[in-house]
Amino acid sequence: MGVEVIKPLYSNIRQEYLYYGLITFLLAVGTWECINIMKFDPKGWEKWITYPIVGLIFYRFSKKYFNQTFFFDPNISELLAIFLLIIGIVTLFRYSKELYFDNGKLIFTVVYLAIPFGLALGLPKYNANSETSFTSEVFMLFVLIWSSDSFAYFSGRLFGKHKMAPKISPKKTWEGFAGGVILTLILGFFIEQYSPELRGNWMIIGFLVAVFAPLGDLVESQLKRTFGVKDSGNIIPGHGGVLDRLDSFIICVPVIYLYFIVERLF
Repeated sequence: MGVEVIKPLYSNIRQEYLYYGLITFLLAVGTWECINIMKFDPKGWEKWITYPIVGLIFYRFSKKYFNQTFFFDPNISELLAIFLLIIGIVTLFRYSKELYFDNGKLIFTVVYLAIPFGLALGLPKYNANSETSFTSEVFMLFVLIWSSDSFAYFSGRLFGKHKMAPKISPKKTWEGFAGGVILTLILGFFIEQYSPELRGNWMIIGFLVAVFAPLGDLVESQLKRTFGVKDSGNIIPGHGGVLDRLDSFIICVPVIYLYFIVERLF
């Protein structure tokens, strides 16, 4: 009886709303975790203003994508946002002392989380006036990211000898990275062959994921290392927090978004 009631309720919920709700939840938890990692001054105003700024930027993205009739149109504000994310990552690795101040922590949290999660809303294809336009690009992106991580892990265990970034992530090796790239390319080939409804070339997307997913892990590892934190949180028992699970996703989303812009142009 209970299942019979739940099923029609679920079927009446449009997929894009479920997706939006999931991304919003992950962004909210990720923001909370990032603030805790970076150890904002509990008496400072920066900690409390971070939440509304992140929410406002995310809302701007959602307002655009839920009413679009075309996709991946080059927009100067979005390209600027991705450029700011690159600056934030460079700051973390090269000028981490700038993040010891709460205003630097605020800016980093906003660009590190609001921009990727906002762009993630634009990866599927959907329109407010259509019931059937929601597509599965994000699901396949997750498949590639998880597969890439697994391929790199097992390749590293079998063949790994040369450390990739021993001070930041001592278990990563160049052999594991190479194995992850090759096997993810193969998986991308099969996605391309058997999912023709998806936009883009999924061998190219597989390559981009295999290259940039490890960077996502290194960015989050460097963030935790900078502030002396082991895990981003404990919302997932035994697996850390949301940021620990989505570190690769955070970096891959802007890269794939840029790819779709370039692919649309040509």
